[in-house]
Amino acid sequence: MTEQRRIRCAILRAGTSKGVFLMENDLSPEAHQRDQEILAIFGSPDVRQIDGLGGADPLTSKVAIIGPSTRSDADINYTFGQVSIGTKLIDFSGNCGNISSGVGPFAIDEGLVRAVEPVTKVRIHNTNTGKILVAEVPVRDGKARVNGDYKIAGVPGSGAKIMLDFAGTAGSVTNKMLPTGKVVDVLNIKGFGKLEASIIDVANPMVFVRAKDIGLTGIETPAEIDANKEMLDLLERIRGKAAAMIGMAKDEADALKNSPAFPMIAFVSEPQDYVNFTTGNKIKADQVDFVSRLMYMQVTHKTYAGTGTTCTGAAAKIPGTIVNLVTHSKSSLIRIGHPAGVIDIEVEAKEEGDGIKLERAAFGRTSRRIMDGYVYIAI
Repeated sequence: MTEQRRIRCAILRAGTSKGVFLMENDLSPEAHQRDQEILAIFGSPDVRQIDGLGGADPLTSKVAIIGPSTRSDADINYTFGQVSIGTKLIDFSGNCGNISSGVGPFAIDEGLVRAVEPVTKVRIHNTNTGKILVAEVPVRDGKARVNGDYKIAGVPGSGAKIMLDFAGTAGSVTNKMLPTGKVVDVLNIKGFGKLEASIIDVANPMVFVRAKDIGLTGIETPAEIDANKEMLDLLERIRGKAAAMIGMAKDEADALKNSPAFPMIAFVSEPQDYVNFTTGNKIKADQVDFVSRLMYMQVTHKTYAGTGTTCTGAAAKIPGTIVNLVTHSKSSLIRIGHPAGVIDIEVEAKEEGDGIKLERAAFGRTSRRIMDGYVYIAI
């Protein structure tokens, strides 16, 4: 008899995140048991995740579960999980755009999708949201390409450019691009007062506020924000209020306990000069259309989430939203200034009836398989 169980896995750096990729059929079909297996794989709950594969950081404590498609309009199923570090919880309430960039290459390399040169389109059914996203993956000799000259802020070197189109993910959780029906809501935040916010649901729900309205500039570094405990508490209260408003939580406390990852919250400001905290290089105001800082799992995202990019780009194209009002772009290319650089997204939208229809919401990422083999968990 063995005291450990082994499970096939691969670790991929996907965009600016890193995740453990697992095959659905290698995990227990029973949800609770499956979650216990995943927590053991990551070494959670433990702030260091010392007994598992987690990296003790929200950006490296992510799981992708891949399986055969249950829809005729998709090639594969993909379930994303944000694995909590210090608590016994996996948040399946939303998707991760960066991890999504590894799904297409993984599916091709595992033989789940036939490789077609020079670019293979992989139709991905994200089971978290029930939406379809499309990955355009460069391939060569039957495998996803790795080498290339495309660079993304927050990742060393360069790689093959993978385009992700999230146009089909509007209303990912609430079935509405504007969950409350308004481009701007006034939130009554306990201990703060009234605050204007835009709640948008594309790829994942997000709540946006003006940096100046909460006493910030919009160009703070992650370390500066994370050291301000009062500000972290305020941002979480805003996020919790929005979560309750759109039906993702019963109240603020429930949002923190049961939906800590989604909705995400960001604060935005008009273009400004600032310093890339990872390189020390100066980013000029004319290189961005606005600046934004994104909170994820109650800390500051060191770059910018992929689904957050999609939602933020869409918000920039919806007239009257807080993001739209600080945006200095009239073209389809939206440039978002984040702590480690700039991320671009191509957004094409048109008026349809009383609302806006997304026709394209695509951004570039790179991905690389770091290892594959077996992970062992104690049984």
